[in-house]
Amino acid sequence: MGMTAPVTIRAHRGDQGGLQPRVLVQIRIPSKYQEEPPRPTDQSITVQHQEGFTVYSTHFGGYAKEADWVEHAGNLCAALGEQAAYHREHFLCAGYDPPMKPLGRRNEVWLVRQEPAE
Repeated sequence: MGMTAPVTIRAHRGDQGGLQPRVLVQIRIPSKYQEEPPRPTDQSITVQHQEGFTVYSTHFGGYAKEADWVEHAGNLCAALGEQAAYHREHFLCAGYDPPMKPLGRRNEVWLVRQEPAE
């Protein structure tokens, strides 16, 4: 099974303006493998089903560093304002390109919309 895009990283803000060292890396499993996904050989890797969700997003180019993710997440939060309903405890960093692609890279920051209580 080849790599899929985007690869997302769930990031949590740290105390000093950076990110906490704990992250969750997520990849998409292609539809032809959804019924019976490959079993990971590493016990620290799990396969989980994720329901669909809605995000607020922004994008930027280049090789993204931690400071870039934090900056763009902050800009998106500021643009949305205090009244927007999204999960404030984390954001997702989405990368679409392999490391060897030097130009035309696409990175996105996603803030997961918080659905209204029913």
